[in-house]
Amino acid sequence: MILKATLMDEAAMTRSLARITHEIIERNQGCDALCLIGIKRRGVPLSYILAANMQKFEGTDVPVGYVDITRYRDDLTPACAPTTADTLFPGDITGKTVVLVDDVIYTGRTARAAIEAVFAAGRPKSIQLAVLIDRGHRELPIKPDFVGKNVPTSHDEIVQVMVQEIDGIWQVCLAKAE
Repeated sequence: MILKATLMDEAAMTRSLARITHEIIERNQGCDALCLIGIKRRGVPLSYILAANMQKFEGTDVPVGYVDITRYRDDLTPACAPTTADTLFPGDITGKTVVLVDDVIYTGRTARAAIEAVFAAGRPKSIQLAVLIDRGHRELPIKPDFVGKNVPTSHDEIVQVMVQEIDGIWQVCLAKAE
């Protein structure tokens, strides 16, 4: 990978996540019937930041869970798909507004798989999608409800979101595949 640019530093990521939090609160007229579900891997720490922001801004503890979409991927044959997934839903999601949180949306296939996982766990009132980066190139008719930054890319570029818990740094970079 060849680094082309740093798109966001920690301060820019923090501002974007605060703005996304405010947008979620405004659209849902508060946080009372919400739950956040981070899409593994890097969507999980982002969902905890959104929940901490909601606590700070609204004084409300929003339940947080996570989902591993591996078993719902459409590029694995049933024989290759794992039989268990590392998933934790924050209680019964039936009737709640579920906000799926991910770092990057590209083709939409990860979001589709996460939606399937949510419906396998219950029947939410609605599902919303929050992403830090939208890089376009959708293959499915999926549009995020909340976006930190739109980054037009080519197919040979890679958007790499780095988070402290996994990578030891907060940063978003644009790289070119070698």
